[in-house]
Amino acid sequence: MKIGEQNKLGVDVLAPQIELHAIETCMAQAYPDEYTIIGQKRAQSAIDFALGMELPGYNIYVMGEPALGRFTMVQEKLAAQSRTKQTPPDWLYLNNFDEHRQPSAIFMAAGEGKLFSDDIDSFIDEILDTFPAAFDNPNYQRQKKAIDSSFNEKYDEALEIVEKIANQHNVALFEESGVISFAPVIDGKQLDDAEFSSLDDEQKQYFYDVISRLENALNEALIELPRWKRESSEKLRELKQKTVETAIKPLLKDLEHKYTSHLGIVKYLKELKAELIDAVLEWLAEESDENNKEDLDKRAMLTEYIAPNILVSHKEEGAPVVYEPNPTFGNIFGKVEYTSQSGSIVTSFRSIQSGALHRANGGYLVMDAEKLMANSQVWDALKLSLKSKQIKTDLAAQDSSVGASFTLKPQLIPLDVKIILLGSRDLYYVMQEYDDEFNELFRVLADFDYHIPATDKYQFQLISRVQKYATETLKMSLSAHAFAALLRFSHRQAEHQRKLSARFADVIELTNEAAFFARQDGETTIEAAHIDEALAGKQYRTGQISESFMTEIKEGHVLIQTEGTQVGCVNGLTVLHIGDTSFGTPARITATVYAGSDGIVDIEREADLGKSIHSKGVMLLTGYLGNKYAQDFALTLSANIAIEQSYGSIDGDSASLAELCALVSAITRLPINQGIALTGSINQHGEVQAIGGVNEKIEGFFKLCQMRGLNGAQGVIVPQSNVHNLVLNAQVLEAVEKGLFSIYAVSTVDQAFEILLGKQAGELSAKGTYGKDTIHDLALRRLSHFAEVINGGVEE
Repeated sequence: MKIGEQNKLGVDVLAPQIELHAIETCMAQAYPDEYTIIGQKRAQSAIDFALGMELPGYNIYVMGEPALGRFTMVQEKLAAQSRTKQTPPDWLYLNNFDEHRQPSAIFMAAGEGKLFSDDIDSFIDEILDTFPAAFDNPNYQRQKKAIDSSFNEKYDEALEIVEKIANQHNVALFEESGVISFAPVIDGKQLDDAEFSSLDDEQKQYFYDVISRLENALNEALIELPRWKRESSEKLRELKQKTVETAIKPLLKDLEHKYTSHLGIVKYLKELKAELIDAVLEWLAEESDENNKEDLDKRAMLTEYIAPNILVSHKEEGAPVVYEPNPTFGNIFGKVEYTSQSGSIVTSFRSIQSGALHRANGGYLVMDAEKLMANSQVWDALKLSLKSKQIKTDLAAQDSSVGASFTLKPQLIPLDVKIILLGSRDLYYVMQEYDDEFNELFRVLADFDYHIPATDKYQFQLISRVQKYATETLKMSLSAHAFAALLRFSHRQAEHQRKLSARFADVIELTNEAAFFARQDGETTIEAAHIDEALAGKQYRTGQISESFMTEIKEGHVLIQTEGTQVGCVNGLTVLHIGDTSFGTPARITATVYAGSDGIVDIEREADLGKSIHSKGVMLLTGYLGNKYAQDFALTLSANIAIEQSYGSIDGDSASLAELCALVSAITRLPINQGIALTGSINQHGEVQAIGGVNEKIEGFFKLCQMRGLNGAQGVIVPQSNVHNLVLNAQVLEAVEKGLFSIYAVSTVDQAFEILLGKQAGELSAKGTYGKDTIHDLALRRLSHFAEVINGGVEE
């Protein structure tokens, strides 16, 4: 048998075997409604457990990457659970008449808050209909007239006394525009200024003296005038208050009777009675200036003063389920709106706006963990609210940023909510390590896996879900071959022949794109060709960078050989991830060896291009060489290893197998077949270990060989442990089946040596030697020679 032939893989193991008959059977069965979530049993169990636990602290952290169905599962679980729970009460803020800065919070049964608000609106309408019309009542006008008459009578009596004295001294008393004046009278005629000036000095002095005494008498007579005025005003105010109280009493009585079972409302209505009297007298009394009346919106003023602020009102039955996409402080804990009046920023209890915690109170609140924890103030406030079981509002801190002259401190509302955070794996472990309260508050972890088993059950669920989606949303159907292509795509996403990708959203996205091409062809059934066309279209749209790499190789800018042999040079395989695009490309790895004591020098590390894991892989080479060959002498050599024409950072140890092959080739001077590329990591015992991106790496080298022309001698070496990860495209499978391209699977470096170098690796005998002219024999003799040269055992 040709060397390496036993390691060659057949086409049947290069991709999952998908049976069309099984797909057709699935398509023929009815879609089961209970199959809403595909797989993720561990996560489902965790969520069910957390939703069933009513104790504090059993909030949920849903861990996993986007597109794994986290949000969909949470939504469906919460929708089902919420229907079994009681609808939480409505919450309202009422004006606190004793301290306007501290509005009072009350709760009412679901839906009653809106009814109470409507009743208050109707009550305000009745107030406006009643006033100021109530002051036109004849009884009120008669009593008001009596009060005015009493005052006028006392006033007139005082003036009458002074007027009699004035008449006795030939002086007239008259009142004009509320001003009392005196004028001289001669011969029954009141003198004007000119006539008074013509009098002699004696007469003038007489009148001066008389008028002076009269003014003193007038002052003495009216000394009680302020008291009369005060008594009159008090009586009038009492009359008005009595009139208002009498008018609003039956209106309030109706409300009190309707809400007699709600103590909070009854208490508010009692407090409202006294406040409303003053408000009516100030805004709706008949004495108000007509011009001002036109300027004032009396209804808006009353509404702002006495109407409730409905913070939360529940219309649907069951517990609320709220998703907050932007968890800022105001969106979570509520905020206060402000208006400008006369150049000042003001607010009131009716400007308090609810937050997500208010709306989700009594139910469930879903948020993105990364967005929530990006703001430490929001995270700290949420923890405080959960621990104190009250919705904490730091409105004063918010108000200070606005520059408001009036801030609010509303009464806190009790909190009963279950929080569900959607976040990444990394964030979960960071929070566990650095926040001691995190584990206390989020005791349940729902871990979403990246993969689901490719069992008949889950394949049936996937096919059924896609079939239902295509029928209901796209108004199209899929053929069995199209479903086979979708399953193959899911296997490729999972990079596993026995697993499907949990990213069901990617399957739906591909179905949508395939439907586009089907409609272009005028078809209502999506075929496998449309799936392939959609995949090719996406690869073309995102493939500019990979094509640029191939063009540079084709034009000779990047030196990669796919034919012939060369000592100390091998084609390694790398995979590049740029955005949502991943593609494989070959990389030339070279090694040089000479007598010296520098050891194995990693040029990438020396140039600060090799990262830690890559450097670790290179360091393992020394361990392998020492363990394999230097049992009887000191391992003494100088070697340099480099990934040629690499100008960026390199990480990962998947090139360590290729680097070892290049190094052994340089040591033994055996040429490497340049038509074979390889990937894999190794340990110090020469075992080949699995790597990632195996499909992209194989297809990247295949594409280069295909571009240059397949000759049947080209192929790729991969770790044996990666065989179950092979989900190669149709072009590679076709080339392998025709014998134009080969895939080799190796579990030891010896197998890779034999395939690349075309010689037997050699077995270690009992004497501690290898078969003559085997790979290990040549390496052992060359390294021994280096040791003798360096240690002076051989003449130069």
